[in-house]
Amino acid sequence: QVRLVESGGGLVQGGASLRLSCVASGPATRVYHMGWFRQASGKEREFVGIVRANGVTRYADSVKDRFIISRDYDKNTLYLQMNDLKPEDTASYYCAADSRYGRIENYDSRTGYLEVWGQGTLVTVSS
Repeated sequence: QVRLVESGGGLVQGGASLRLSCVASGPATRVYHMGWFRQASGKEREFVGIVRANGVTRYADSVKDRFIISRDYDKNTLYLQMNDLKPEDTASYYCAADSRYGRIENYDSRTGYLEVWGQGTLVTVSS
């Protein structure tokens, strides 16, 4: 079974940068499509960005000019480089993986289902 562990969250000031990491362990991790999601207090979990198993990326409009997703297949690690952070980026950030791209691309917060979730890492951006 695939397991995901995030790290790298913390408290930063607006305009700063932060890089999150998500280490995947278990069988056949390379075939999974992986993504980053976030959930602010009192709000539904939302899509941030995803990377297909072949490396193609897609981002939410709110972050696409500031955040960069990358994937190191040798280290089985997914990264989220966050630049020019804003207070509205404050949230718990979750790494997820799914063998079906359509399911992770069209994430439905009502069901919340993806095959694998990490435990989350908190990012707080002060103004």
